[in-house]
Amino acid sequence: MRQLRLDRGHTQQSLAEKVGVAKPTIHLIEVGKYNPSLKVMKKICNELNATLEHLFGDESYIED
Repeated sequence: MRQLRLDRGHTQQSLAEKVGVAKPTIHLIEVGKYNPSLKVMKKICNELNATLEHLFGDESYIED
C-alpha cells in the first residue's frame, strides 16, 4: 500500500485526512500491524484508485 500511496502523490498525513483516520493508523496498516475495518479499507481504495485485491497483493486488479 505504501508504494501505491506514494505513486498517487499522498503522504501518510494526506491519505489519513482523506479517509478520516489518524496518520499513525496509515503507518500501522502499511507495516502490517493493524487490520482496519472494511469501511476504512474501502475509503483507502477509493482515494488510491485501487481495489481491495490490489492492496492485498494481486496486482492484476489495478485500476488506472
